[in-house]
Amino acid sequence: MTPTLELTCELIRRHSVTPDDAGCQQLMIERLEAIGFHVAKLPFGDVENFWAVRGDNGPTLCFAGHTDVVPTGPENDWQHPPFEPTIEGDLLFGRGTADMKGSLAAMITAVENFIAKSPNHHGKIAFLITSDEEGIAANGTVKVVEWLVAQNAIPEWCLVGEPSSTSQIGDVVKNGRRGSLGGELTVNGVQGHVAYPHLADNPIHKVAPALAELSTENWDEGNQFFPATSFQISNVNSGTGATNVIPGEAKILFNFRFSTEVTADQLKSRTEEILKRHGLNYELNWNLSGLPFLTPEGALVEATVSSICDITGLETELSTAGGTSDGRFIAPHGSQVVELGPVNATIHKVDECVLIEDLETLSAIYQRILERLLINNT
Repeated sequence: MTPTLELTCELIRRHSVTPDDAGCQQLMIERLEAIGFHVAKLPFGDVENFWAVRGDNGPTLCFAGHTDVVPTGPENDWQHPPFEPTIEGDLLFGRGTADMKGSLAAMITAVENFIAKSPNHHGKIAFLITSDEEGIAANGTVKVVEWLVAQNAIPEWCLVGEPSSTSQIGDVVKNGRRGSLGGELTVNGVQGHVAYPHLADNPIHKVAPALAELSTENWDEGNQFFPATSFQISNVNSGTGATNVIPGEAKILFNFRFSTEVTADQLKSRTEEILKRHGLNYELNWNLSGLPFLTPEGALVEATVSSICDITGLETELSTAGGTSDGRFIAPHGSQVVELGPVNATIHKVDECVLIEDLETLSAIYQRILERLLINNT
């Protein structure tokens, strides 16, 4: 086994379903302390986090990631036990291989190799690790970032190990993410018998035209980095279960994935304007889970793109597609943030897997980024 493969397997064996870290972070901490990192354990609630740093001055390159994984579902559906790493041909199977224990292992071995060659490197290397990324993300990276702000220790550069690649390692790098704004809409009516509609007020009939308008509204045109803002209805719930009862209320869940061309407050205002224009009696609760962020250019993007080309020969694509990540908590404080990790074809799926050779390739790319930022820029 290569060092990266061996460490990935050790991490997979730990049943770290959100928010349980199951000893993954201690394993990483021991490896980091052995090469001169100073570690601060930062538990919040039932979530384990740590911040580790090596070096005393200069800019900081932070590797960020999470040890928690999503639930496996029925383990009988898996061909290979999800928490027993299994090698079959050129693939490694196990929960977290791609999202994101393979990335964590590659980060550790990249830093170990880099320090072995350059023990007196310029700048600082850091790790920000949580066990709450796959959950509600309330006591993980967001709390560590608050602590870092108080310490005046926000990193200049942050490399998040999310599985960004599409077909082969390094073909896509996320240099930003769309914002996410959710809404819980309750439309009130009057319950009654379907045979006497004049004595009732059907909230489904009332809200349907408003939903049609919301779903066809042009919120913005996007820009060169972001697609146009998207509005999607994810759930509609109403009725008593009987066919002869007009319901008294309708509940709708919806979500905006929005670009930097529009603000969350503008989306809220325009949405409520449409609802009011349709004369609805409603309550609306908003949940802003992340603002859009973008790292369009600069040292980190340049080092990442160049390092991928150095190791793989690929001309990578910069993308802001996909869901949210913990980068949304770090970027607003001025850090340049990119996401680079394994191929994402099997993440959150039964029989999650990665190509074994991709683990070492990823480690080599991470090491090359370190060299470009902390040696070549001295």
